[in-house]
Amino acid sequence: MEMLDLDLLKTFIAFVDGGSLARAASAIGRTPSAVTAQMQRLEEIVGEPLLIPQGRGRGLTPAGEDLVGHARRILAVHTEAWLALRGARAGGRIAIGTTQDFADRGLPDLLRAFAASHPHVRIELRVGRSLELGSALQAGQIDLAITMRHAATPDEAAVVSEPMLWLCSEKGLATRQEAVPLALLDPYCGFREAALNALDAAGRRYRIAAGSASLAGLRAAVDAGIALTPRTRRFAHSGIVEAPADLDLPPLPMADFAIRLGREAPRPARDLAELLGDGLALPS
Repeated sequence: MEMLDLDLLKTFIAFVDGGSLARAASAIGRTPSAVTAQMQRLEEIVGEPLLIPQGRGRGLTPAGEDLVGHARRILAVHTEAWLALRGARAGGRIAIGTTQDFADRGLPDLLRAFAASHPHVRIELRVGRSLELGSALQAGQIDLAITMRHAATPDEAAVVSEPMLWLCSEKGLATRQEAVPLALLDPYCGFREAALNALDAAGRRYRIAAGSASLAGLRAAVDAGIALTPRTRRFAHSGIVEAPADLDLPPLPMADFAIRLGREAPRPARDLAELLGDGLALPS
């Protein structure tokens, strides 16, 4: 019996979470051809096809669907063992900065796992916008930051890629208008730029119906049905859903987030960065 290779399982789960081989390649930092080769090797080990052509992409076979649960459990147990061995004697303090998206969804469960395995490490958490957190990281005020990625930087430990979506109130817009009403964060914001560029390219009229300096303000405007906003699926909860297809909105690009480490980041911060790189992907 051949053993299931952890790297192959990580790539397989990256495909499942991202929905395509191209997104899996971006998530794990490999080329699409390398990801395809890894999937072929995993199929050889399993002895059955895992992927099947589906439209323009690939879907999961019944064997592939069966493997998903096993793969997640194997990777979770591996992470738990690795953290326990690394963190048993670690101490000190680490300061973490994150955008609100991850503070709401994704980060809490991973911080819980990290705290359980690193009981003597004091964690300080700072929530803010990407530019602010990047500056704090450069100044040495925080050890680790999760920020929106606009270009590769030398301090990146991992990259998490997620589709941008048009989101609105589950009750719909309060009024339907020819110009698309938008709720946007104040500049500079990568989501803002992506939305305006997509609408301009599609020749769609729009107006900024609500502006905010915080995600809390953005959520209030969207929940009220005043406007649509571009975010990832992490923002789609508590009455906010993906905008209906009949609005005929243009597609948005992927949103890339970098997990970045400060120059003097202690070992526990590096352990946490590795945990976040593996665990922050949002299941489909």
